[in-house]
Amino acid sequence: MSNHVENGFSNESQKFFNLKEMPHIVKPLDRNQKIQPDILHVIGNTPLVKLSKIPKDEGIECDIYAKCEFLNPGGSVKDRIAYRMVLDAESKGILVPGKSVIVEPTSGNTGIGLALASAVKGYRCIIVLPEKMSDEKVNTLLALGAEIIRTPTEAASVDPDSNIMVAHRLAKEIPNAVILDQYNNPCNPLAHYDSTAEEILWSLDDSVDMVVIGAGTSGTVSGVGNKIKERCPHCVVVAVDPLGSILAVPDELNQTDVSYYEVEGIGYDFLPKSLDRSVIDRWVKSDDVGALRMARRLIRDEGLLCGGSSGAAMWGALQAAKGLKAGQKCVVLLPDNIRNYMTKFISDQWMEARGFKDVAKNDKISWWNSIVTEEIVQPAHSIPHTASPTEALATLRKTRAPLLTVTNDKGNIVGIFTADYARRRLANLAGSTAEGLDKFTVKKYYSVDLAKENTLGQVSRLLDISPFVVVVKTDSSNNIQRPAGVITSEDLLLYTSERNGH
Repeated sequence: MSNHVENGFSNESQKFFNLKEMPHIVKPLDRNQKIQPDILHVIGNTPLVKLSKIPKDEGIECDIYAKCEFLNPGGSVKDRIAYRMVLDAESKGILVPGKSVIVEPTSGNTGIGLALASAVKGYRCIIVLPEKMSDEKVNTLLALGAEIIRTPTEAASVDPDSNIMVAHRLAKEIPNAVILDQYNNPCNPLAHYDSTAEEILWSLDDSVDMVVIGAGTSGTVSGVGNKIKERCPHCVVVAVDPLGSILAVPDELNQTDVSYYEVEGIGYDFLPKSLDRSVIDRWVKSDDVGALRMARRLIRDEGLLCGGSSGAAMWGALQAAKGLKAGQKCVVLLPDNIRNYMTKFISDQWMEARGFKDVAKNDKISWWNSIVTEEIVQPAHSIPHTASPTEALATLRKTRAPLLTVTNDKGNIVGIFTADYARRRLANLAGSTAEGLDKFTVKKYYSVDLAKENTLGQVSRLLDISPFVVVVKTDSSNNIQRPAGVITSEDLLLYTSERNGH
């Protein structure tokens, strides 16, 4: 891996903060105020809950405790760092109430924490986040009064279109704008050094054998790890990093064909300065299937209404804790809550569409298990990726199809063009038809492959959460995936009605 420094992001594995020498804010943990002055004072002091069913089912001998960070007022562990960064910036005169504008690139939760602080303190808040992040996060941010800028999920961190680079550009253009920069702000690990770790140690009487934490900005694992190591030198600090991310050590762990993962809030394609690799004893690489299935188990079996990254952390904890004995204590941190993912992994159809869950059976419907054939497919017009958005709009208007498929020079489908996404690009993302078609191309969409035995039941489940299903056909000789058309609810209804004589 090459080392570089660009726009403040370093791929050097170095420690840039000394937490012991920084100013500390440590709350007494043996008493709580009866009344809090505002919601920001409720941040932290989250419960530590002993898990029962999942560890037992997995044959784990040690005690596993969940640090329920999803019970913070904003719904995640990121409330802690957001509030701490705001307090620090105010104390230094960087943030001025009534004047400063907070701009932050985020995967959502830090943005919600900053929007929460801005709502209470009266700051204008602009959050820049990738399109991958859930609509629930966006709606929460909007409800808190934040302004939202969405960026392409596939844009690398140094890409001008990435959420990080767009935020930095906005900060230069907007008067009195301030980026608190969770990736490189020492208050990120410091917040966890002073609070999260102290709470864990207090709850377990300074006796912790292992902590397992997901790695995103990595401020949580760095801050918690440093403090716990001071008081429990024998404690094993485990970081969980998704396949497709480069945070883990050694680099061999990061060798994978995975370039995209569904779990939000963990993993990056650069090394944040908030990451202190020296305090991490072991890395565990997670995948979407294990993480999201485990998140659903945490909800169903333990009653913990948490999110997908919590599932990744718990899955990693079960791998790491196999070596611990009865009586030893393992703490796993659950970062965020169920609210952010009601239309994602909480949905059976969403899980089925990605192969993370088997399609629901329905033996009462005669056509449910029938294989998808070209007979049901409505042709969809294709346009080359070199076409302009204006040409695509004209073609869409002429054909009156629900979508256009976009193909490359080899005829391989690279995405779809829809009027709905074009409208959102122009209206909400400040787009222009002068941009290339790539900016208007939807890369993630629901599809079935005629070369595989997809069933009409699968199509019906996909239509529960999408207005259409794209149909492709993969050529086994060259692996080129050619567009075959589209299926809508109307197509499925007409086809099954005709087959049943109705």
